[in-house]
Amino acid sequence: MKIFVQILQVIAALGLISTVLLQTGKSAGLGSIAGGAESLFGGSKKGMDDLFSKLSTASAIAFLVLTLLLSMF
Repeated sequence: MKIFVQILQVIAALGLISTVLLQTGKSAGLGSIAGGAESLFGGSKKGMDDLFSKLSTASAIAFLVLTLLLSMF
């Protein structure tokens, strides 16, 4: 049982890492100066960012729960 939970924890960790790395950056550096023009010319990836945000939240919750579960064994 413990090995199965550890395998699930590794999968949740890899999912969390990959979804965070696949999200676009939201920094307010020099790119934000021309950011207004990006929305005018169809440069938005809102759908994928929302999906990655939800997936990263779900995998973070799964990782937290699995870590707490492993600490009880």
